[in-house]
Amino acid sequence: MAVAQAQVNVFKTITTTVGLSTVGIYTAPIAYTGVILLAQVTNTGSTTETISFNYRRSGVDIPIVEDLAIPPSDTANLLAGKLVVETGDSLSIVGTNGTDLKYISSVLETSNL
Repeated sequence: MAVAQAQVNVFKTITTTVGLSTVGIYTAPIAYTGVILLAQVTNTGSTTETISFNYRRSGVDIPIVEDLAIPPSDTANLLAGKLVVETGDSLSIVGTNGTDLKYISSVLETSNL
């Protein structure tokens, strides 16, 4: 009987509307490390809004961006480079508007096996 092997590299795109409550947007799965290649938020509204973007490890939130103001019809890159998210670690986001802030990221998940 053949044993299924884990895929070595899996690319994912994550999109969501940023809400008024903190939500998890990505958690690195068991046996994988996620490499965040891109993370950005666009403000499609007519007023300046703010966002906070966090990394969580062992139940502790580490701010990456805190209360970043994004002008109307503008986009903010949340990372200056790549970010490694180890198995079980996660990313979360929260904003000051429940409809106008749009998040997108590109993730490369690579097998730890």
